[in-house]
Amino acid sequence: MKYYPINLKIENKPCTVVGGGDVGTRKVSMLLECGAVVTVISPKCTDVLLSLSNAGKITLIQRNYAGFDVENAFLVIGATDNQALNRQIYADCHQYKTLCNIADCPELCDFILPSIIRRGDLIVAVSTSGKSPAFAKHLRRELEDRFGPEYGIFLTLMGAIRTRLLSEAHQPEAHKGLFETLISQGLLDMIRKNDQLAINRLLAEILGDGFVYEELIGG
Repeated sequence: MKYYPINLKIENKPCTVVGGGDVGTRKVSMLLECGAVVTVISPKCTDVLLSLSNAGKITLIQRNYAGFDVENAFLVIGATDNQALNRQIYADCHQYKTLCNIADCPELCDFILPSIIRRGDLIVAVSTSGKSPAFAKHLRRELEDRFGPEYGIFLTLMGAIRTRLLSEAHQPEAHKGLFETLISQGLLDMIRKNDQLAINRLLAEILGDGFVYEELIGG
């Protein structure tokens, strides 16, 4: 099976998780991290989900699943250990044309969830197309050592520079050479070493006065 890789924007979109166990709790945490409006359907749930509900961060409905629960959802994740129920969730989602993922059951998924490394705005996704989630996690652990926190800082800086240039009426196509030069001149390594003097010298050389590292990253 071949998959079309995308990054899906779910901020402020209604997302439903059916199942309140450990798997469902992990799915809820990821959805919240991405800004989704999360509803959980489950007669039983973990203490973490109870705490999230009490804090007003999720809507928790403690009853058995009903077909109409997926009607208005943007996407649904089934995280139960009942295969008959999982198949019913998948069928209901198709009826309402709602994106569906059933945990650990690729044949009942409109999309699968890769293992990811997140460093600020950098997202590195690893997928084995459902063939070996364990190997995807193994590769993720290797990549976590490769991509440190400097990548998140780097992207924050580049985004701030881009915003500044656009505010000064620069055309977006004119930015390409500037960013390529910053990259090729070792900006990322300077950030890794926290060499702020070198960073500011490079910014002044390539971009001119007024581009100060500490101000651009909000530090």
